[in-house]
Amino acid sequence: MKKLFIYTLLIHLFFNITGSAKDNFFDEAKNMYDKKKLEDSKFLFQRNIVFNPKDAKSYLYLAKIYKSEENEREEIKYLKTTLLLEPDNEDALYMLIDIKLKNSNFSEVKDLTKKFKIVCSILCNKTKSIDERLKNIEAKDESKQ
Repeated sequence: MKKLFIYTLLIHLFFNITGSAKDNFFDEAKNMYDKKKLEDSKFLFQRNIVFNPKDAKSYLYLAKIYKSEENEREEIKYLKTTLLLEPDNEDALYMLIDIKLKNSNFSEVKDLTKKFKIVCSILCNKTKSIDERLKNIEAKDESKQ
């Protein structure tokens, strides 16, 4: 009976420790990101994804880290994963629109902008700048012809 109690206690402690570790990885990674310790935060966000693969915020922060490293391929990969998990994530939508504008992918920008205008709550002021940038690029293309 004593052994059963000890095993039960150990199992309970194990699950409590791993459960709290999951929460700590994101919080610790976010703190590292805020302190501009990008390599450390990248590792912790990736570790958080191992424990919580549906955490859209971790993918978004990884995209931001790759943006600062100017690794567009990885940035896009993590933005698309963020939007797959959380289709209404306006930060991810805006970042993806920005990339598509730089790459002159107008049709995709227009589609993403329509969605962005529907879901925006915090970054709504950015829609004007997106529209202006799109018009400026289209005007430049017309003047070249």
